[in-house]
Amino acid sequence: MARPLSRAQQLENAAFLRLLRTTGNVRATCAALGRHRALFTRRRAKHPAFAAEWDAALAIAHAALNDPARSGARATPLAARNRPAPRPGEPEPHLHRTPGGRCQLRRSGARRRLTRAGEQAFLAALSATANIRLSAAAAGFSHSAFYARAKASPGFAREMRLALQLGYDRIELALLESALPQSHRDDAWRHNDPPPIPPMSASQALQLMHLHQKQARLQEEPAHIKRRRGESSDARSFRLAAMYQAHLARERERFDSAEAARRARGEPWLLGPAHLPDPPILPDLAQVRGWSKAKDAREAFDPDVALFGGGRLEDWEG
Repeated sequence: MARPLSRAQQLENAAFLRLLRTTGNVRATCAALGRHRALFTRRRAKHPAFAAEWDAALAIAHAALNDPARSGARATPLAARNRPAPRPGEPEPHLHRTPGGRCQLRRSGARRRLTRAGEQAFLAALSATANIRLSAAAAGFSHSAFYARAKASPGFAREMRLALQLGYDRIELALLESALPQSHRDDAWRHNDPPPIPPMSASQALQLMHLHQKQARLQEEPAHIKRRRGESSDARSFRLAAMYQAHLARERERFDSAEAARRARGEPWLLGPAHLPDPPILPDLAQVRGWSKAKDAREAFDPDVALFGGGRLEDWEG
């Protein structure tokens, strides 16, 4: 398992992803941040959650570039520069009224058809986002075109199903990793000075403390096991056991948060008794044989017999 990212690295990744969702270009994003591209590619190889967010940011950027009307005012001049320009020789678009009476802007000439490259771009975006409409916009086509292709082609339907499963798994892993105390994704508020307390009277302060005393200082009952009218003894025992387990989970979460902050400061991990290795298991030493020159068990404990060689008493008497 890769070493968890520090808070500074998480903030750097967040800035990278935020700019990547706008530009859709990794090199341009790294140049804007003033960092080398290899720095982020190494993190991508070691952290699957960052890789999933990377691919999702590219899909969102490509969807905005292919459909600038949907992005609206969120499109930046940098995104406009990266938007592909019309190829030379292409006819100018013209207004067209559909049989239903809707007005559309169409480009005259051959109808744009779904190509193999468009299918692969859609599947790649789907494996990162698990969102069919967003992936279709990233590929530059409507989602109905890919539904029709899946209905007509069993092979594409299979790949579409596998890409959707892969995207779901990647997003689920990224969500689980973001919930760990070591992720530093939601703790930015703890590293800043708190805002000043608004003016209030003493009675208002005491009332506010009374309302939040159980949540801040005592163990709050989980919502699904609050005491009900006519609660049986078995239900009460179950409630108390669940409160105890919740207390242990909160203490473990507090310890993990402290250890993550300690590691972010460069300090070593704390090793408690639970992390120490188990003592070695030894047999009964009285039953061990082969460590002396005694002939049998009776002679092994005879004080007149030398056990480790050298001169023996019978030799001196002779």
